[in-house]
Amino acid sequence: MRFMIDSSWWRRSSSDGETLVAGSPLRVMRLTPRATALLDALEQGLDVSDHAGSNREGALIDRLVENGAIHPTPDDATDHRFHVTDVTVVVPAHNERHQDLETLVRTLGDAKRVIIVDDGSTIPLAPVAGADVVRRDAAGGPGAARNTGLAMVDTELVLFVDADVSWETDAWTILLAHFDDERVAAVAPRVKSNPGSSLLARYESGSSPLDLGAEPARVRARTRVSYVPAAAILVRVDSLRAVDGFDASLRYGEDVDLVWRLDEAGHTCRYEPRAVVFHQPRSTWMDAWRQRVSYGSAASALDERHPGAVTPLRINRWSATAWSLVGLGHVVIGVITGAWSTVMLVRKLGNVTDRVPIAMRLAGRGNLHAGRLIASALTRAWWPITLCACLVSRRARRMALIAAVVPNVATWLTTRPDVDVLRYVAL
Repeated sequence: MRFMIDSSWWRRSSSDGETLVAGSPLRVMRLTPRATALLDALEQGLDVSDHAGSNREGALIDRLVENGAIHPTPDDATDHRFHVTDVTVVVPAHNERHQDLETLVRTLGDAKRVIIVDDGSTIPLAPVAGADVVRRDAAGGPGAARNTGLAMVDTELVLFVDADVSWETDAWTILLAHFDDERVAAVAPRVKSNPGSSLLARYESGSSPLDLGAEPARVRARTRVSYVPAAAILVRVDSLRAVDGFDASLRYGEDVDLVWRLDEAGHTCRYEPRAVVFHQPRSTWMDAWRQRVSYGSAASALDERHPGAVTPLRINRWSATAWSLVGLGHVVIGVITGAWSTVMLVRKLGNVTDRVPIAMRLAGRGNLHAGRLIASALTRAWWPITLCACLVSRRARRMALIAAVVPNVATWLTTRPDVDVLRYVAL
């Protein structure tokens, strides 16, 4: 039993015990000196099976996993409960190319059964070797198509995968290993964009809306990874049926809704980027724009079903005040306000050992994260308001420029996509 510590992990040891700041959202944990050996083993990536055998340390491991402070990394070489032959694959298809479906089916290996649901294609799909093609007379959307396939599944696990995904054989073992834990209901791989030579393909390779990055996560609303796309997702059938499958009334966002309902029902959903599959990027800029607009159009329906989970901006008043002052041109006062939030947090922590470095870390990360959220809200969810403000205010134009440039430059420096920084920011 091995785990990877989250990038948020920060630990400080003292004679009083251990102070750990980690997880999403960030949490401060005070632990006794007895936890030192376990924390050391986790940081070194060692097998902690012996620690898990202790009721106290086993409970701590569960708590750290639940909070997103550590992430399971099952041993791929170990024999696990489920194998490829225990999985049914469901592929929703609407006007898909027959060649793409044939290629996908060939790469799925020894899955027990592959079901292709023809979701009311204009021209009915021809038979596909190695798969059962089921026809829906009218297009109901991907959620409805997946539910049609789900009704025919008789295995414990089902893989939903889109027709334009290139499945990688290595992904099977990595994903299946997570289901040794009966609490896990869904695991999704990293969905990267197929490489290409065009500017759009190169941009998508670093900024695809389906690619959630290289770090694993417990998937939950209002956390670092709040959803996973159903372009490729492996799900426990009993858990899925217990929440009535996908919401067929949602044309978009049905995958987000499903993961949130599974989480609310007490199940664990995981994002596992060690497993990588590839998705065909949109062929034109207009198609790429429509894709992003369609994803965004689901926000209202999702907010009705999960109030507060889709809120584009959730920050504390100190961060909001500090960044507002910076945006209005009062940089020094804004920085002082941000620093004052650290002082207030030190007071709030009371007699906690090492409260000053803890407060500095929490306030610093919190203020930086708040800045990213504000920039994202101004340039995405609130862009109509931002545009109107820019028409009448020089300060609004300056704020919009900063919000559009700074986060994208930071992302470019981190990911280094095969696009120069000027065009990356402009796009």
